[in-house]
Amino acid sequence: MKKGKKLTYVDFLADETIHDEYEKALEEAGSRLGISHPMYIGGIELRAGSEFEVTSPFDKRLLVGRFQKGEPGHIRAAIKSTREGFFYWGRRGWEERIAILRQTAEHLDDRKFLLSALITFECGKNRYEALAEVSEAIDLIRYHADLYERNKGYIISLKPESPEATGRSVMRPHGVFAVISPFNFPLSLAAGMAAAALICGNTVILKPTSTAPFSALQLYKAFIAGGVPSSAINYLTCPGKSFGDVIVSHPDIDGIAFTGSRNVGIWLQKAFLTQQPYPKPVVAEMGSKNPVIVTAHADIGKAVEGVVKAAFGYSGQKCSATSRVYVQEPVAEEFIDALKEKVEALIIGDPRMKDPFIGPVIDENARETFTNSVQQARNDGGRIITGGKVLTTGVFQHGLFVQPTVVTGLPKDHPLAKRELFVPFIILFRFTTLEEALQEANATEYGLTAGIFSEKRDEVEYFFERIRFGVTYANRQGGATTGAWPGSQSFGGWKASGSTGKGIGGPYYLLSYLREQTQTRIGMTGEGP
Repeated sequence: MKKGKKLTYVDFLADETIHDEYEKALEEAGSRLGISHPMYIGGIELRAGSEFEVTSPFDKRLLVGRFQKGEPGHIRAAIKSTREGFFYWGRRGWEERIAILRQTAEHLDDRKFLLSALITFECGKNRYEALAEVSEAIDLIRYHADLYERNKGYIISLKPESPEATGRSVMRPHGVFAVISPFNFPLSLAAGMAAAALICGNTVILKPTSTAPFSALQLYKAFIAGGVPSSAINYLTCPGKSFGDVIVSHPDIDGIAFTGSRNVGIWLQKAFLTQQPYPKPVVAEMGSKNPVIVTAHADIGKAVEGVVKAAFGYSGQKCSATSRVYVQEPVAEEFIDALKEKVEALIIGDPRMKDPFIGPVIDENARETFTNSVQQARNDGGRIITGGKVLTTGVFQHGLFVQPTVVTGLPKDHPLAKRELFVPFIILFRFTTLEEALQEANATEYGLTAGIFSEKRDEVEYFFERIRFGVTYANRQGGATTGAWPGSQSFGGWKASGSTGKGIGGPYYLLSYLREQTQTRIGMTGEGP
């Protein structure tokens, strides 16, 4: 496989050469499981008084590793280290910083298959999804480095106020960023946030979710191998509440980058605003409840495939996963029949194997959410078109497997149509007019991704003009609402889905990690004191 080539999920599905390399990597990854891992503060390995265990969601008997249960003292020590590191890293030339981050991307590229196998063990992603994630992490770093270079370090000359004056605008880093990464993209989202902060000259405390800390540890090591100073990035594993309580109130935290639930993201923003002496940036992506509209003018085969991939890829555990589908009356029965057939043909199984499309959900809480949602749908008059079961026998007995589920017959304002579930569960609704469908699609506090299937240009343009979501697609067979790629689709939400209005992997994202300083000089010519 050619190194450095942009590779998406669709590319990997079509590439038979990946399998031998991936299966060799599975063996190597398996040999790295089950051991105890330290935290890293200022490049020094540290261990806490206690550890927590991470087990694989496809087989809970399999210990991925033991990680340190960091305490508030460790968090404060990491803040002190990165504050000291900022005075060195933030003053390095931007050309030097992006060269180091490009080396980090090279390091990840060299270990693409091993990292993918580790993600499979830790998070239960199938090989195609895992390989695509590592490729996305690499591309995010390279894209952000290229973006900073294209903008020449964000230094722009300004109109002089007088003949003796010169002026310019310079974008400067804030300082210390706490980066909090999620389980569903444990490498790529951590890489996107941390690399953006570092490229801009900030220093980083990388705190992964306790559900998936192993991938983030590999990312930390890649940053160090690429040349990021050990004082510029620290790696902590600790309970989320302890970490949150310290960072929102500590005066030396200058910004927070977070991907996760709406409730946690909103709490971080409010607490950071009220407990700091002045407003500081929070770059937050907080999930969604993503709709797809299928009109009477849609290509039904294309629509079914796009919805299935977007709703059930990685068991629906994506911020961008399709969770609501609005189908126009004349094609509703045709669409439902085709969707049912397509979903029931999906293979569920051990994600280490070649054929399964659907693996496990991440933990017992997710499985309980699925069970409760199915029961609530039944209790409230919904009809289960397909799925609805927890799988507990045979190859599934030691893992956390559920069936992809399609429900219809619920009212449009039902709680399941408003609440993000993060499991493989979608609800179908019928509509008469496109205006009606858009009203319902927009009737949510979220606004991350949305899609439409229609072969009529005026319907597609009407959708783009009126949909209130940040990432929008028309007729995307490869994923109706999922699969944004650096440089191709900026990934950022509106409303409760995002705090900045600038998407990761897009032309404006780095500005969230910078602040402007204008510099005016009067009467200074030539050299000398």
